[in-house]
Amino acid sequence: MELAHSLLLNEEEYNQLGEYQKSEFIFEWLRFLEKLLPVTSRADIRENQKKLVEQLTSLLNNAPGPPTRRLVAKNLAVLYSTGDTFSVYQTIEKCNELIRSKDDSPSYLPTKLAAVVCLGYLYKKLGRILGNSFTDTVGNVLKAMKNAESQGRYEIMLSLQNILKGLGAAAIPCHRDIYKAARSCLTDRSMAVRCAAAKCLLELQNEAVFMWSTDLDSVVTLCFKSFEGSNYDVRLAVSKLLGTILARALTSKQTPASTKHNFRRISLEEVMELLGTGFLRGSSGFLRASGDMLKGTSSVSRDVRVGVTQAYVVFASTLGGQWLERNFSAFLSHILDLVSQSHPKAIQSQMDAIGCRRCVSFILRATVGGLLGEKAQIAAAKEICQAIWKLKKVVDAAMSDSNLETRIMTADVTASQHVLVCALQELGSLIHGLGTTAAPLLQDSSTGVLEAVISVILHPSISVRLTAAWCLRCIAVALPSYVSLLLDRSIERLSALKSSPEAVTGYSFAVAALLGAVKHCPLGIPHGKGKVIMTVAEDLLCSASQNSRISVQRTQAGWLLIAALMTLGPAVVQHHLPRMLLLWKCVFPSSPKDLETEKTRGDSFTWQVTLEGRAGALCAIKSFVSHCAGLLTDEVVQRLLPPLPGAVDLLTQLSSICKSYGNSLKTSSTVYRHKLYELLAVLPPKTYEGSFCAVLKELVADLTIPDSQIDASTFLLPPLCHEDDLLLLGPLLQETDHRFIEEQLLLGNNVAGGSLEYDPYSIYEKVAKRDSIPKPLPPVLSVVSAATRLFGVIFSHIGETHRLQVLEQLLNSIKQTKGSRQQIVQLNVVSAFSTSLKHLANCKGSLGPEEVKRSALTLVMGALESNNPLLRCAAAECWARLAQVVSDSAFTAGLAQVSFDKLKSARDVVSRTGHSLALGCLYRYLGGIGSTQHLNACVGILYTLSQDNTSPDVQAWALHSLSLIVDLAGPLYHVHVEPTLSLILILLLTVPPTYTEVHQSLGRCLNALITTLGPELQGSSATVSALRTSCLLGCAVMQDNPDCLVQAQAISCLQQLHMFAPRHVNLSNLVSCLCVNLCSSYLLLRRAVVACLRQLVQREAAEVSEYAVALVKESREDFTPVDINIREIGLEGALLGLLDKELDQRLCQDIKETLSHMLTSMAVEKLSFWLKLCKDVLAASADFNTVASVDTTQEEETAKVDDASILTSESDERFHPFSNPRWSTRVFAAECVCKIINQCENAGSAHFDITLAQERKQRDSRDDFLVLHLADLIRMAFMAATDHSDQLRLSGLQTLLIVVRKFAAVPEPEFPGHVILEQYQANVGAALRPAFAPETPPDVTAKACQVCSAWIASGVVSDLNDLRRVHQLLVSSLVKVQAGKEAQGQQYNESTSTMEILAVLKAWAEVYIVAVEKQKNQSDAHNHSLKTTKSAEESYRDITSSAGGLLDLVQADLGTLSKLWLAALQDFALLILPSEYASQLPAEGGTFYTAETIENARPHYYNSWALILYATALWLTTTGFIVVDPDEGVTNLSRPVTPTTMCQDSSTRPSVKSPEDVNTDRFHLILGISVEFLCSPRSDAAMENIIACLRALQALFDVPWPRSKIGGDQELGVELLNVLHRLILTRESPDIQLAALEVVRLILFAAQEHVKEKRRSAEVDDGAAEKETLPEFGEGKDTGGLVPGKSLVFATLEFCVCILVRQLPQLNPKLTCSPAVQSGKHLLLSEDGSRLVSAALVILSDVPAICSPEGSVSVLPTILYLITGVLKETAVKLQDDQLPLTVAASLQALKGLLSSPMARAEKSRTAWTDLLRSALVTVLDCWDQVDGLLQQRDEVSLLTAITVFILSSSPEVTTTECLQKRCIEKFKITLDSKDPFVQYKCYQLLHSIFQHPNKTVSYPYIHSLAPSIVRKLQETEKAKPENAAELQVIQEGIKVLTALTATAEEEHRAHLVACLLPILISFLLDENALGSATNATKNLHEFALQNLMQIGPQYSSVFKKLMSSSPTMKARLESAVKGNQESIKVKTAKHAKNPGKSSSIQLKTNFL
Repeated sequence: MELAHSLLLNEEEYNQLGEYQKSEFIFEWLRFLEKLLPVTSRADIRENQKKLVEQLTSLLNNAPGPPTRRLVAKNLAVLYSTGDTFSVYQTIEKCNELIRSKDDSPSYLPTKLAAVVCLGYLYKKLGRILGNSFTDTVGNVLKAMKNAESQGRYEIMLSLQNILKGLGAAAIPCHRDIYKAARSCLTDRSMAVRCAAAKCLLELQNEAVFMWSTDLDSVVTLCFKSFEGSNYDVRLAVSKLLGTILARALTSKQTPASTKHNFRRISLEEVMELLGTGFLRGSSGFLRASGDMLKGTSSVSRDVRVGVTQAYVVFASTLGGQWLERNFSAFLSHILDLVSQSHPKAIQSQMDAIGCRRCVSFILRATVGGLLGEKAQIAAAKEICQAIWKLKKVVDAAMSDSNLETRIMTADVTASQHVLVCALQELGSLIHGLGTTAAPLLQDSSTGVLEAVISVILHPSISVRLTAAWCLRCIAVALPSYVSLLLDRSIERLSALKSSPEAVTGYSFAVAALLGAVKHCPLGIPHGKGKVIMTVAEDLLCSASQNSRISVQRTQAGWLLIAALMTLGPAVVQHHLPRMLLLWKCVFPSSPKDLETEKTRGDSFTWQVTLEGRAGALCAIKSFVSHCAGLLTDEVVQRLLPPLPGAVDLLTQLSSICKSYGNSLKTSSTVYRHKLYELLAVLPPKTYEGSFCAVLKELVADLTIPDSQIDASTFLLPPLCHEDDLLLLGPLLQETDHRFIEEQLLLGNNVAGGSLEYDPYSIYEKVAKRDSIPKPLPPVLSVVSAATRLFGVIFSHIGETHRLQVLEQLLNSIKQTKGSRQQIVQLNVVSAFSTSLKHLANCKGSLGPEEVKRSALTLVMGALESNNPLLRCAAAECWARLAQVVSDSAFTAGLAQVSFDKLKSARDVVSRTGHSLALGCLYRYLGGIGSTQHLNACVGILYTLSQDNTSPDVQAWALHSLSLIVDLAGPLYHVHVEPTLSLILILLLTVPPTYTEVHQSLGRCLNALITTLGPELQGSSATVSALRTSCLLGCAVMQDNPDCLVQAQAISCLQQLHMFAPRHVNLSNLVSCLCVNLCSSYLLLRRAVVACLRQLVQREAAEVSEYAVALVKESREDFTPVDINIREIGLEGALLGLLDKELDQRLCQDIKETLSHMLTSMAVEKLSFWLKLCKDVLAASADFNTVASVDTTQEEETAKVDDASILTSESDERFHPFSNPRWSTRVFAAECVCKIINQCENAGSAHFDITLAQERKQRDSRDDFLVLHLADLIRMAFMAATDHSDQLRLSGLQTLLIVVRKFAAVPEPEFPGHVILEQYQANVGAALRPAFAPETPPDVTAKACQVCSAWIASGVVSDLNDLRRVHQLLVSSLVKVQAGKEAQGQQYNESTSTMEILAVLKAWAEVYIVAVEKQKNQSDAHNHSLKTTKSAEESYRDITSSAGGLLDLVQADLGTLSKLWLAALQDFALLILPSEYASQLPAEGGTFYTAETIENARPHYYNSWALILYATALWLTTTGFIVVDPDEGVTNLSRPVTPTTMCQDSSTRPSVKSPEDVNTDRFHLILGISVEFLCSPRSDAAMENIIACLRALQALFDVPWPRSKIGGDQELGVELLNVLHRLILTRESPDIQLAALEVVRLILFAAQEHVKEKRRSAEVDDGAAEKETLPEFGEGKDTGGLVPGKSLVFATLEFCVCILVRQLPQLNPKLTCSPAVQSGKHLLLSEDGSRLVSAALVILSDVPAICSPEGSVSVLPTILYLITGVLKETAVKLQDDQLPLTVAASLQALKGLLSSPMARAEKSRTAWTDLLRSALVTVLDCWDQVDGLLQQRDEVSLLTAITVFILSSSPEVTTTECLQKRCIEKFKITLDSKDPFVQYKCYQLLHSIFQHPNKTVSYPYIHSLAPSIVRKLQETEKAKPENAAELQVIQEGIKVLTALTATAEEEHRAHLVACLLPILISFLLDENALGSATNATKNLHEFALQNLMQIGPQYSSVFKKLMSSSPTMKARLESAVKGNQESIKVKTAKHAKNPGKSSSIQLKTNFL
């Protein structure tokens, strides 16, 4: 194919190819040429033009296929428009010749068509350049049309459209001729020709004025005619034409041309009248009302009515939203008038009325719902309300006059019903769409929406009453705050007007509808409402028999209420279950005898009441079973069963009862059947096994002797067919935007579709996915569908012999009927049998013996050859399911063989289509029949069928079947891929475009092939690349197809290709194709576009976005109106706009996902763009909302408000990319803002650092950072948070919360000490205030509380007066909480008040915690600052004022809060008890929840308990555990004494409890909740909760009293430690582990205190006794044994080991043997790891303190092993000579151990000494392990460890000779170290050892090491220090010697001084040397001098002696002193001269 890529056709290659490849080659060349010509230079084109024209025109003679001829034409047109035009006339002439040719053979036809197409494109592109040649051309073409066949007429119409487009006004001379031709084509028998004609006329009306002026009437009539017998595409095209022309007629301006035509302007009324005529009288014209019309028999054909309906919508859409807004009242009154009494013909039968109502509803929904913004929708709702009020007045007048003459008006009353139904339904839908934004509409008393709706609930017509109830339901779903109100009102009216039949049914409908709404309102209704409703229902049922006039109504109402009540779910229903079961039991006769007696009594009326009542009861039970499955225990099922046999008995008697009492019972008995069937279908079949036979008999009768003669296939069969197969049956069964009205065309002439009045019980049910209102079918039809479902269930549960009888009976009944009736029976039977096969397949059942299979086969076979295509489709599916159930390969092969034989012999379309589909379906259920020969046979037959040109149907079905096989045969199909692909391509290139169904099937085949090839398509081999090119070629052909569904197929094929071989799909072409179709009028095409986009942007969002914008900038002519959007706001903006207009849920979901993907990958790069998009969407709503009332107490705030109002008003003036977006779009925009913030957070810190952001922005202006847009973020959050829509308010508050959390710490560079958010405090306050208004829903208030606490806690505002405003909001909520449950208005479910209260308490808890933490941090800072200077104290005072202030703010309410917090914790503790303790819970509920709503309340407690727990613990520790003793004043409860009084007793129980008990209760409450949670935190438990819980425990154990509790109760301590151990095993987070370690430390501390206390009290008590007799306290007692599980020590060790080994696996002895660990280098711990290890070591060193001496001996080895292990593993040199944190901790721990009293206690002393020696040996050994690691070891750490041993342990540990020797050895080695730092440290350590008070310890070291120190210092004279480090070493050495001198005994001292002085003097420099000396030597000189000055006077005798003996020294010293004084003189020239020793020393020290 690559060879085809050249400017001229490569003819030699071309001639070598076979016939089929030629056409592919040509097509590829033409495709390439189409891309190449526009970018080729003019010169190149002119050079090759002649040859090119020849090649292209020669192709015309080659009989090109449809796609090829279109490309030839396009290329010729482009060629002439870019090159020279001189030869164009020859080409035109040539085309005309070809058209004139007399050759009528089919083979010549493609050439003729190609010429026609070619002319169209030439004129379209070149237009007026072609001068006057067009008149001949048009004449010639029109002449050719006279005897053209349908394809010709189709192409000619499209060509004329192109000619008109190109010529514009120049074509006026031909307009009339073209108009005439198109008129005849508009009613052509070929649908494709009609579509083409409509397009042609649509082009014509642009210039032909007469079409919308003088000839308007005839054009309109023509369109109506065209609608007759039309299909969906025709209706779409013609309605577009009709709507556009009428809109044009209405808006046209007077032109000079039109004045000639004596043309008058047409008015809106006349236009509407024209359309109305079509709607009401169809196409029979205005005057020629034919005879039967006058007789009143003919009704308008439905397709005309549906077409006109679509035209209305096009008309309004063309004129636009603003026009509709202005003319809405006229439009509305006309539309509603269509179903009013003024046109009785339109609504003469119920079917017609329902059809018309649907059409009217559709017009209103599409215009009001689709074109108007929210503001205009509210105005529209008011208009609709006015219309309802007007009708209401008419009704009232008619009802109130009781005179007989006026009574006749009741006809009017019923006549108004359809108008009311339409008005109410639209009002409901409108408000439902507006959601909470409709609140102002309902609060507007002048409109009186609720009054209007409630007033028509009493309308005499049942359909109006039902629709009014439905409208109330919509209002309730939109505005949940009205549910309770409306329920109360309806119940109250129901009770008051119990004697009016209308009121009883009307208000019971209303209550049922409202109950159905509750599940859509997350806030629910008060629990008590259920009780009220149950009582009313019982009352109605019991009083039904009192008044015969209304007994039917009361019975129905009673059961309806009970059935609706069931939808509230198990929590509500369980309380009413016994009463309901009792009613159920009483409604049916208890035995057959009672039924007999019933039959003998009564008349038709009593039977009607009885049947109504029983049907209602069945419905209620069905509702119970469906909605309360949780309550269906065995016991309840047993109580449900007894009435069932009675119900079935009555079913069998129905026909005889109907015979006896006449036909009036017909409907009631049908309804009864329907309800019984429905109930049995949802009950487990086991429960009514006994009644199988009786029920089956009735079912068979219902299926085979149907009451109705209606063909019900369109609603029975689609659920039984596979959805892919339904595509074969045309667009009617597919989802389209017009599904709501198109449905009625499906159902045949006597059914218009469902409607509420057919089944009032559907009013509380959930609506089907696509519907806006339930549409139950008429009872006669719904009985059939219920029967088929139940038959399926029962048939799969009966015995095999029984099955055979049933099947034979069914077969006979089909045989016995004839004609249309036979088809209906066959249809019912097949659908019933198919359902049963479905059930059998699901339960893996078998069908039965051979005879059953045979009968089944006969049954299905008959249907497979039925004339009804839908039945064939269902039968093919049934055929395959049969094979699946039998699951025997021989049987399956037999089935396939039957089809093979049929297909070979049959010639009729019906059996060929049926059997070909059957072959494909077989594959679907048997996952590819294993054998290849079977596959080959199938494929062969289907190939043949798919090339059958005579019947497009056969082709389409065969290809569809082939696509199933390709999809399901798996790898077996690989051999067939190439032939199949070439078959598809040939067909794509040759099948005429008018056969759309064939093209759609081809598309499915191609898609399946691409999927089969899968990732192989990426390959580079020749075969793969050929396959890939063919696939792309196929896609290209389909993309050019005029049919939208084929284009959708092309897009999904390209999507697949892009997934498997992304490099080979041209993305820019694909994106352009997607953008063009983004606003297609076909739903399936839009879905395909968005689904494809969604996939593309996951990989390459940026490219897609760029291509889209680039494409619009090139702006090619075929671009849709979406381009203005893309140009302005990019693809993202266009998608947002589409999201706002689109009504299809699935599509909206896809758009949201696409936008989310784009946002994720591009938000950071295109930050301003995205924020502007979101801001535009959110700001568009601001003009609609009045800006929330903002408190204007301060000038700055007023300024802010003005900002906001300016912000919101400017949007009106300038063009707004989003006009009035819906609230759901605005919510999505707010969510996007949150996502953007999230993305920026991951992208880097500059987004949250203004200084950095500004710097980087200056460096590169393209950079953009979030922090620079903070004002926009706040503004968007503010706009959203103050909207009317509650959803949007929640999103706005969430955004605000995120902004506050993320930006709280960002400092404001211009005002140091302040943060950037501070300037927005007024906005934040104003955004929060409305959320605390009394009428705000609780979920909004709860969210606002969260924002309040975050704002206060963030510390943004430090000034208390500013904080007070937000704080005041929380205080007001707290007041509300204190008012308790009673004060809360009962609008919502009780659990919502729980939610609100807990949100308030949680918010306060957060504020309190932050206040306490701040104060704590500051007191730490204060203690720190006390050590520094005065100024720090002043600054400290400023800080504390803010924290203390925050605490003061809380302090005022702390008393109340603490009580509420404790109450909430108590509730939570009860709620987390396991279910087996349910009986022990308080019957009335807790403080903040009620017993009934316990399940709903739980999540709210789970959400907030942790912070409340922490706050409570903090409060208790700061104030709670305090005892007041009159003698001692306030003291802490240091010991567990029982105090007599207590200052706070906030327990709710009587105050008998002692404070000790109260405290104990509180202690256990907090501990209990924490342990319960930490034991097994759910895997989704938030980190914050775990941390808060651990912090609470820390706070608790921070004070002595709780410590004494846990210290005294060892089991409790162990339990807690085990829980914490388990926690750190499961949670890796270092924060959690550190917090847990802190708790462990406190527990250990508590135990230590306890042990000390016991020892102390024992000593005090036994003071007189001998010490030896004291009992041992602490663990391990006398034996030293520790019991795991009971021992606190063991648990602590376990915990610490776990932490240590996790961080340092080398510590684990089991691991150390393994080679993996040994060879490992030292791993440096992370900072967190070091902190964890250090904390664990601190705990370890405290462990011995809680042991008895024996116990301490048994744990010591472990502890020492771990401490020395850590030392060994982490003593590694760091870069900056820092001591690693872990080393410091291990040294500290060692020190703690060595100085432990246990080491000295007599019982343990010897053992300790041994163990400590071993430890010392271990440390020494660390040194000797020379394994290449020595250079890393930190000698300093190890030396320090040795020193710690020497200094802290008792002398006997270290004075052992061998140990001492080794220690000294180490010091010697280290002294000789090359590293000055190591030397320095060594001197320091020796310094401390030399000063050890115990001589036995210090002397050996002094003896061994002092000489070498002196020697080293003496050497310094030769090597002076070169840097500060070396200087430090020398200074430290001198200090050691000086100290040694001081400690030496008298007789040795002189000797030491004599050593020291010469060394010091050797450091001195003379005056000359001083000038040139380095810094280090200068400092050394000064240091020496200073030391000499000090030593001289101390040891004056030695000094003098030495000086006199050594004159050189003396001279040196004197010159140094002199030099020193000189320098001092210079420095202190300003001061008085003060020579002498002391002053110089003084200055020296100061200097140092």
